Amino acid sequence: MEKEAGPETAGVRLDDPWDDVPAPGRYEQDGTGGAETHDASGAAVPDPAPSAADIYLEVHRSAAFREVRRRYRRFVAPAALAFLLWYLAYVVAATTAPALMARPVAGAVNVAMVAGLGQFLTTFLLTWAYARHARLRRDRAALDLRWDTQEMTRGLGR
Repeated sequence: MEKEAGPETAGVRLDDPWDDVPAPGRYEQDGTGGAETHDASGAAVPDPAPSAADIYLEVHRSAAFREVRRRYRRFVAPAALAFLLWYLAYVVAATTAPALMARPVAGAVNVAMVAGLGQFLTTFLLTWAYARHARLRRDRAALDLRWDTQEMTRGLGR
């Protein structure tokens, strides 16, 4: 005896709280262009406060956020490119010019060792420069954005 596929057997019950289809009349236009929500009795419920996602999207679109990101990119892109080129030059020189890399500089120290230590030195210098740039050019603006965002989201989790 096979049961006919109806609303109860199609996979989702009509009274399923996780059903994605809104109830009829739940989000009807209120005449102002926004959606007016109704509670179970049909009474209109005021529009809720903006969600955290709405607030973060607003911050993401703000001029202050774009400025922080612009300052970040203006430092990181050239610095990363310069470091990668320096690293590739070291690798290419080590593989294509072994005689040059084996040339002694001082005692047992050769050009390859000096260049390899230079890789470490530039890594530390780049880290220092990044931290200094962040402190001088981005941290204050990013902190201001953070405070503004926290003020806007205060009370949403309650």
